Amino acid sequence: MHSIQDLDTSGARAVETFVHDGTRYLVVPQLALDVPGQPAMITVGDSSNVDALVYRWQGEAFEPHARLPVPGGEDAEFFRIGERAFLATASLKSGTGPYELNVDSVIFELKDGAFTELQRVPTFAAKQWTHFAIGERHFLALAQGVAMEGNVPRHPSKSALYEWNGERFVEFQVIESVWGYNFAFFEIGEQRFLAYADHVAPSRVMLWSGTRFEDFQPLEGKTGRAFQFFEHGGEAWLAFACLHDDTVLLRWSGNGCGFVAHQTLSGPGGREFIWREDAQGGELVQVNFLLGSREAPITSMTSVGYRFVDGRLAVRREFPTLGGTDACAFEEDGQAYLVVANSLGADIRFRTPSKVYRLGEAQTQAQAGDAR
Repeated sequence: MHSIQDLDTSGARAVETFVHDGTRYLVVPQLALDVPGQPAMITVGDSSNVDALVYRWQGEAFEPHARLPVPGGEDAEFFRIGERAFLATASLKSGTGPYELNVDSVIFELKDGAFTELQRVPTFAAKQWTHFAIGERHFLALAQGVAMEGNVPRHPSKSALYEWNGERFVEFQVIESVWGYNFAFFEIGEQRFLAYADHVAPSRVMLWSGTRFEDFQPLEGKTGRAFQFFEHGGEAWLAFACLHDDTVLLRWSGNGCGFVAHQTLSGPGGREFIWREDAQGGELVQVNFLLGSREAPITSMTSVGYRFVDGRLAVRREFPTLGGTDACAFEEDGQAYLVVANSLGADIRFRTPSKVYRLGEAQTQAQAGDAR
């Protein structure tokens, strides 16, 4: 794992890569800018009026391509509906203290390398969009909300699902929530599930009834942050990250009991996952955020890549992160790469580089078999 590029980012909260019309793009939403002369703190002394960065892959590195007006940026989700391509962005806040959490989050359409505003969605402390499809129906799940004194919602504040009506996304279902962070959609057999992570309210797995999602299984652990569903070794797995509780691996029981505890992956600090398919059977990458309080955070963390060994995940690689928030993986010209978003330096400043790593030669399962 070799660092090949530092991206000049400030409070990077997500990394999203995709290929459109033969070009690979990388979008990095940014939360905030440091204000000179102001104290270094997560919650004060910064400006959230900052753009999302768009890069294009050129040979062996990313080069700047565009900037998108996404104040207080938390997420970017690329998806397609038929021949059309879209990018949904989530804005947590705007302004420079006191901050405004009632912000429009913008959905863009991508045409000929340009991002055009398609729809503005009134949101309150928006954290993440997740696109999924059920048959021919397309949905966006929005995780949002916050419960802090002095923040009064004027926009809808609960997490919700939106459905595409052919022209725009319209509200489909409100999710009981308080401080939403993340959704993950997955299928096991003929059943369709949606996992929801909340910082305060119970995180849980919901099941599609045919008309809406119904509560299926509550999950232990508070301060939920993210999920990663994957299949390996004939089993279905769900990794669940928590900020102030253990990050765990759950296994689908297949006997009507839903997911059961399989392994504790780490203690507090969990933020996000990705699952990489590779010649060795796959790798679960866990990005860790911080320890301690919002007033005195410890942002220098070690994030981890796991592989299965004898039915359990074992550490395969470790890499440093500074307020790590997200990761994405891709392959180009036979090489595998990992991009990691860093949001907060050891000095509690937002200006800290995000990283592009080269992981090595990418191999398909068939190629790996031939090599052996």
